[in-house]
Amino acid sequence: MKGFWILLILVAVSAQAFGQQISSQTKTNFKKLDWLIGTWHRTNSKPGKSGYEKWELTSTNELRGIGVNLTAKDTTFIEKLRIIIKDDYIAYVADVPENKKLVYFKLTEITDNSFVCENPEHDFPKKIAYQRDGKQLKAQISGNGKVIDYFFERK
Repeated sequence: MKGFWILLILVAVSAQAFGQQISSQTKTNFKKLDWLIGTWHRTNSKPGKSGYEKWELTSTNELRGIGVNLTAKDTTFIEKLRIIIKDDYIAYVADVPENKKLVYFKLTEITDNSFVCENPEHDFPKKIAYQRDGKQLKAQISGNGKVIDYFFERK
């Protein structure tokens, strides 16, 4: 009986290790996202409003972010964001109040200064794109013929 439990534990550990195999390409692509780390202040908010995104590296497989919109000094909207390695792909994960579940967007394009994530099944947005130019950042959400641009600057 003792041998059975040891065998069962070895099989479980092996299955878990096998399930978490991450390719070197996925790790390399994830590392390309390091430029996102920091606080990005929104530059195209309407008068009386402001906002920011703040990103931090929480592990070798996760960036955690928060998006905040403010009116004067009052917080009017918060979204919790993550970029993670999941099953050997990179996913942008949005946790927003109007969605009952987390929304996953799969990374479809990446360069040293940009990335695109998509979820064609989601109502809106279907596509999220980030493009950095030095201390400037453009985030764009799009889908169903609608496009919204967010411009940020690292302070």
